[in-house]
Amino acid sequence: MEQPVIFFDGVCNLCNASVQFVIEHDVKNQFHFSALQGDYAKEILAKFNVNPEKLNTILLLEGDKVYTKSSAALRIAKKLNGFIPVLSLFLIVPKFIRDWFYDIIAKNRYRWWGKEESCWVPTPELKSKFY
Repeated sequence: MEQPVIFFDGVCNLCNASVQFVIEHDVKNQFHFSALQGDYAKEILAKFNVNPEKLNTILLLEGDKVYTKSSAALRIAKKLNGFIPVLSLFLIVPKFIRDWFYDIIAKNRYRWWGKEESCWVPTPELKSKFY
């Protein structure tokens, strides 16, 4: 199986901080990343009938399945080191409840954390993790 890919909003400060958090805690080097604004995201997500330009969520492509919102975030947490995988216990909470909280944060992410003019550029050491 190909490594899971996390699709994120490349101009969102919260999203970029989240990607950097995942990189720091992905000690098994399991994830790759792609900004929703990039060509790779457009090409791959089209296969799943997903338009990345109309999203305000993180996506996780794992195998042949795409997870969104809280499901994506909690499935990512499950694969990280330390105590972070404990958060995946919230997967037992019904999705509509989890996503309600997720949507509040997503709706306000630019107002609360800000927005960049362009996508974050990874360092040369991290470039191999990005599509």
